[in-house]
Amino acid sequence: MSWDYAEANTIAGPSGSFDSMIANTIAGLLSNDAIACFLGRAIQADASSSSPISDTVISTDPPYYDNIGYADLSDFFFVWLRRAIGVNFPALFSTLAVPKAEELVATPYRQGSREAAESFFLDGMETAMRRISRQALVESPVTIYYAFKQAEKRTESGQSNTGWETFLEGAIRSGLAITGTWPLRTERANRQVAMGTNALASSIVLVCRRRPSDPKPATWSEFRKALRRTLPPALIQFQKTGIAPVDLAQAAIGPGMAAYTSFAEVRRPSGERVGVGEALALINKTLEEILAGQEADLDSDTRWAVAWYETHGFGTAPFGEANTLATAKNTSVAGLVEAGILHARSGQVRLLRPEELPEDWNPATDRRLTVWEMVQHLVRVLEREGEIAAGKLLRRIGGQAGAARELAYRLYGVCERQKRAAEAFAYNSLVISWPELTRIAQEDRGKTQALF
Repeated sequence: MSWDYAEANTIAGPSGSFDSMIANTIAGLLSNDAIACFLGRAIQADASSSSPISDTVISTDPPYYDNIGYADLSDFFFVWLRRAIGVNFPALFSTLAVPKAEELVATPYRQGSREAAESFFLDGMETAMRRISRQALVESPVTIYYAFKQAEKRTESGQSNTGWETFLEGAIRSGLAITGTWPLRTERANRQVAMGTNALASSIVLVCRRRPSDPKPATWSEFRKALRRTLPPALIQFQKTGIAPVDLAQAAIGPGMAAYTSFAEVRRPSGERVGVGEALALINKTLEEILAGQEADLDSDTRWAVAWYETHGFGTAPFGEANTLATAKNTSVAGLVEAGILHARSGQVRLLRPEELPEDWNPATDRRLTVWEMVQHLVRVLEREGEIAAGKLLRRIGGQAGAARELAYRLYGVCERQKRAAEAFAYNSLVISWPELTRIAQEDRGKTQALF
């Protein structure tokens, strides 16, 4: 972000103009008849110190740790707005610049150090969340939106997002229990931050309620068992809804933290308390184990391909290594070549890329059909011919479509860990398109049946 105005035609144009903004606003109002039943009221106040408003349904989009310093950015506009409308709103423009001391973000240059900034953010968020917990309706959950990746900062113990950990810690200390999450497709693909990147496609709604007054403590082992009970059904539900793989880890935080906050605390055998960071790490690890466990129902050739892809991607490696892995996976290099997923020559082997696969492939006539090639052909057709052609191919795949979708999730996770951005984008795009491909497949199936 920079101190600048967008160079848009404000008179007319597809975006950024008065016409488009008014049209979009009207369309939004007309789409929801319930809006006409309520009168709106806007108040500017500090969430951590404002007067309590009891029995309120609360839905909030909180500050994201240190992602954006809105107050600093606002200074550019503040001086010009004072000249234009300062006489109409003297209280708002009584200062020389935008007030910044109360802004709840972790900015070391204001607080003196990163540790002081984190403490300021944690204490302020805990205070705000405690007030929210007291003010919220007991019958209604508190919904909190977040739209930033969990793994953005690297620490000595591995990858974690300090902002997210800190925010969750503050919410839990305030007396809130996390009961679930749900992804909402709110982020536009053509926004600048998303162009050519694996940016989040969704905002994840964190659902909270007041914690029970007498929760019981738990051991590390009990927490692990709780995760294995709650995460698998939640994961299946997420996949059925077509959540993008890039959002899956964030969505899984909800049911995982629901297990964590159902206990008063979690302690290791040594007596040490398990913090939010450790809980998030175990949630991610359990999620990976569940995704990997979904491979158990796959054919041997696909299990070999996934294991090979994790190590070598689409690169070349010695035949002997491939043969050893094939023995372990109960298949053979010759069989993988016959299946049409592997190229082997001169003592070297490699997986065939999607663009190398035959264009006339038909799953109905494939004598050695694998879930691996289903996914690669879907990627190829979706990229080259679009959703209609990919949907018709999905119809021909038939009953194994669910396994193909699960494998696409798995391969996205591999690419994300291995920093294979282009391939990750392809698998992510496939899953995002899955609901539309399914609709096209069903329509195509209906047309085919009507002909006969």
